[in-house]
Amino acid sequence: MQVEIWSDVICPWCYIGKRRFEMALANFEHKESVKVIWRSFELDPKSPQQYPVTLEEMLSRKYNVSMQEAAAMNARVSGLAQEVGLNYQLSKARPGNTFDAHRLLHFATSRQLGDKATERIMQAYFSESLAIGDRAALAKLAAEFGIDESEVLAMLESDAYTSEVRADEASAVKYGISGVPFFVINEKVGISGAQPVETFAQALKQAAAA
Repeated sequence: MQVEIWSDVICPWCYIGKRRFEMALANFEHKESVKVIWRSFELDPKSPQQYPVTLEEMLSRKYNVSMQEAAAMNARVSGLAQEVGLNYQLSKARPGNTFDAHRLLHFATSRQLGDKATERIMQAYFSESLAIGDRAALAKLAAEFGIDESEVLAMLESDAYTSEVRADEASAVKYGISGVPFFVINEKVGISGAQPVETFAQALKQAAAA
């Protein structure tokens, strides 16, 4: 069974959806036969490498809400993250362009390190204030999931894995995906959003029986 997951590394619902899916998968009787493939999706391809403002200020401007409302949005999603064991520190988050992070994930996947890299980058962004658009910061983090820092820097200075990221995004358009996370099982069943664990469990069971 193949499960493709389109997500962005700075999408708070994507990390929650990732963890809920993993919880469902852990109790799935055929889990050893499930191949998970991470697909790239940029929430804002035109964003700067690093936003000069806080995440709350960015949300306030993007959705035309007050700073208090933006803070409440972050508090709500942080509470849901906590329910699945994730510690969001969104007041310290450093959002920016995620294109290089997606290229790094494809590089990691080529070394069979895609799952480990996806988890570590999301954890670092949501809980440890990783500057997501900073190539040096990404390269330093990569050493923690098994790729030499200098190798990553050299890769990021090239255009390597650009076509792979663009191919994932083109596939998202083909499937009509406009928001993430989005899960596609065996290229047939689509699940949109960070659904409850039970929803993922049921989808896996149905796909196995098909």
